[in-house]
Amino acid sequence: MGQAGKKPGQQLTKYQKLRNRIFDIIEVGYVEDFIGRAYDIFNLAFIVINLVVSVLLTYSSMTEKYGELLLHIEAVTVAFFAVDLVLRIWTAKCLFPNSSEPVAVLRYVFSFNGLVDIFSCLPYYLPFFFPSGMAAFRIFRVMRIFRIFRLNAYFDSLNVIGAVIKSKARLLMSSVFIILMLMLAGSLCMYSLEHTVQPEAFDNALSGLWWAAATMFTVGYGDIYPITAAGKVIGILITILGVGLVAIPTGIISAGFVEQYEIFKKQSEKAEETDVHFICVPLQGKDIWTDKKIADLQFPKGMMIAAVQRDKEVLVPRGDLILKAGDGIVLGVEGNRKGLNLKLQEIELKEQHEWNGQMIKDLDISRRTYIVSVRRKGKAMIPSGDLELKAGDVLLLYTKKKMNDAREIQL
Repeated sequence: MGQAGKKPGQQLTKYQKLRNRIFDIIEVGYVEDFIGRAYDIFNLAFIVINLVVSVLLTYSSMTEKYGELLLHIEAVTVAFFAVDLVLRIWTAKCLFPNSSEPVAVLRYVFSFNGLVDIFSCLPYYLPFFFPSGMAAFRIFRVMRIFRIFRLNAYFDSLNVIGAVIKSKARLLMSSVFIILMLMLAGSLCMYSLEHTVQPEAFDNALSGLWWAAATMFTVGYGDIYPITAAGKVIGILITILGVGLVAIPTGIISAGFVEQYEIFKKQSEKAEETDVHFICVPLQGKDIWTDKKIADLQFPKGMMIAAVQRDKEVLVPRGDLILKAGDGIVLGVEGNRKGLNLKLQEIELKEQHEWNGQMIKDLDISRRTYIVSVRRKGKAMIPSGDLELKAGDVLLLYTKKKMNDAREIQL
C-alpha cells in the first residue's frame, strides 16, 4: 500500500496517513477492505451508468421523454469522475513514491489512465468557462468512452486480453509489419498498372493503400478496383496472399487465449493446498537474537524454533544453545485455525516469463496477491512499485490462489 513521504525511522504524519488511506480506497482494493471494495463497486456502477446514459442520449425518442432525467444522471456521474480525478491527483505521490510531488502528479496526468480520467470529466465542465468553444469541447466528450478500460482493473478475466497481447507482442508486431509491406507493395503495383487508365483512383504511389487494405482484409468495398487485365491478376495474387497473412495475427491471438485457458484450467484443477508451516530466516550480526540463548527468547504463541543450521551442520534447538550470526533459523508456526486462506509461495523468473522486465506496479496480478520480497543474487530487495523485475529474481508472494509457475515453500 502507499507509504508516500515516509523515510526509514520516520513516523507518518496524520496528513500522510489520510492520503495513504484515501489512496488505498480509490485503488482496486482487497476483499477484506469493506470501504475500498464499496468504492470499487460504486466506481464500476458509475462507469456503466454513464456509458448507458451516453448511448441513450443519442436517441431522439429518449431525449424527448427522459432528456432532463438523463442529463441529471450524466451530471452526477461526471461529478463523481471529477472527484475521483482530484483524489487521484492528490494521491499521485502514493502511486509513484520514488518521485517528487510535482513529478508524481505529472506522471499520473500523462499516463493512459490519467488521460482517460481527465477526458472523462474535463470536457463536460469546460463549456461553463469557455462558452464559445462548446462545440469543440463536445467532441472531446467522446473520450469518455475510453473509461470503459477502467473495467479491466476490476475483472481479472478481462485482463486476459492484455496478457495475451503482451505475451505475443513481438510475434504480432512481426506479422503486422509483413502485412504493411504487402500493402505497400500492392499499392505500388496498382499505381504502375492502373495510373494511366484510372488517374483519379490511383493518383500516386500511396493512393492504392486503401484498395490494398480493403482487398487483403476481404472487405471489398468496390469504390476502387483494377480494370486492366494485369491489374486484375495482381489483385488476385494480393487477395490470396492477404488471406494467408491476415490469418497469422488471428492465429497468434487464438493460440494465446488457448494458453491462458489451459493455465486457468490447471489452476482450477489444483487441490487446495495447506498453509505454510516452516520458513528459514538467516540470522544477521545486528539482529537482536544474535549471541542469545534460545531459552531467553520470547516467541509469539504458536511459534517455535524447529531447527538451527550452522555452516553444514543442523543443531538441535535446545534452550542453552546460543545463536550466532550466520545461523539459519527454521521457524515453525502452527496452522491457521481461523480459515484465513493465505499461502506463501515462491516464483523464480525465467527469461521467457511474462513478468521479466516489468515493474511491480505494472504487473497483471490478482488484487488478492501481494509480493512480500524480491531476492536477487542472494540479496533481499524491498518490492516497491518502481522495482523492475529481472530474470533470475526469486519472488515471495502471499496469495489466496495458486500462481502459475509458483511453488509453496517447504523446508
